Amino acid sequence: PILLDGLSRLEYRGYDSAGVAVYSSQTGALSVHKAKGRLRVLSDLLQGGAAVEGTVGIGHTRWATHGEPSDLNAHPHTDVKGDIAIVHNGIIENHQRLRTFLEGKGCTFVSQTDTEVIAHLLHYLYHGDMCQAIREAAGMLEGSWALCVLHRGAPDTLWATRKDSPLVLGLGQ
Repeated sequence: PILLDGLSRLEYRGYDSAGVAVYSSQTGALSVHKAKGRLRVLSDLLQGGAAVEGTVGIGHTRWATHGEPSDLNAHPHTDVKGDIAIVHNGIIENHQRLRTFLEGKGCTFVSQTDTEVIAHLLHYLYHGDMCQAIREAAGMLEGSWALCVLHRGAPDTLWATRKDSPLVLGLGQ
């Protein structure tokens, strides 16, 4: 409910889809839920948030820049294992070059977005230190972006970074 409420405060912006990723201590996995359309569609799917268990999560409303509006292209995006979830605001100008590189390393993409490239790049760069992987990825990204990352291996931690795009973080009861 907290993530959905936070996203509702951004409804003044245009968007075509919404989604959340939450760490579930019951399953030890990331639970990702996405829906094309207004936030109400996602909220109804999640019974106002009651259908999702967890205490740490990320959410996003997306305005399509890469890929058509769809459930598949909605954020958050995950790496191939589903261990890393990411939301992204902005545009990654070199996403096609990074996608080609990662496909050459065996990554399989399911969306048409530049954001999914970041999730797979983090997976490729992660060797036990997510902060270091994010630093390396940030050095490889061209464009403007704000990122928030959730990793199954560190369920009480959110990582965020930005370059030329806004980012809002909240901490509360």
